[in-house]
Amino acid sequence: MAASSSSLLLPLSSVSRNCLAIKNPNSSRYIATRVIASETREQSCKINSLSSRREAMLLVLGVSGGLSMSSLAAYAAGLPPEDKPRLCEAECEKELENVPMVTTESGLQYKDIKVGTGPSPPVGFQVAANYVAMVPSGQIFDSSLEKGLPYLFRVGSGQVIKGLDEGILSMKAGGKRRLYIPGPLAFPKGLTSAPGRPRVAPNSPVVFDVSLEFIPGLDSEEE
Repeated sequence: MAASSSSLLLPLSSVSRNCLAIKNPNSSRYIATRVIASETREQSCKINSLSSRREAMLLVLGVSGGLSMSSLAAYAAGLPPEDKPRLCEAECEKELENVPMVTTESGLQYKDIKVGTGPSPPVGFQVAANYVAMVPSGQIFDSSLEKGLPYLFRVGSGQVIKGLDEGILSMKAGGKRRLYIPGPLAFPKGLTSAPGRPRVAPNSPVVFDVSLEFIPGLDSEEE
């Protein structure tokens, strides 16, 4: 797959940017936010380092090394086992089981991991959000956490997939939410697989964990 300058979140081709700098009007600090998605570094699993064929078979079966089901699924898909940062870790996952599901008219579903205390973003406003994008099995195909900076975009303006736009519009700054995005609100053309990244089929459901970090300008006005 050729390197792309556009984020995987964008439904169509986007303007290429290396970073976008904004200034908080009430402070001297500058926030630089990347808006491109860098490809995940290629990794390989070297079975030939195992001491015997028996160990290799045990590895595949998940006996040797204590592989989890998600790791086995990664091997089956030809991907390395995941060890990536997440917005919702094991304890969060357990708590999320007891959180009620909300379903909107569009078919979008979500669970609030944490309800924010700040303002909600008006349509067209820039927001800074961290996200972890997954296929339904839980394998990550894109994440701002791996890039080290939140993703900055104008919410409700079609700069990201429809389900993400809708899900963030009803959040409050400081909140964290899991979005269950149905196929029609996700990636119409899908996403091809890449080293360390599973394939996303066209119009297939995806799951996003999203943290609305702040709303530039609006946050400072509310303070």
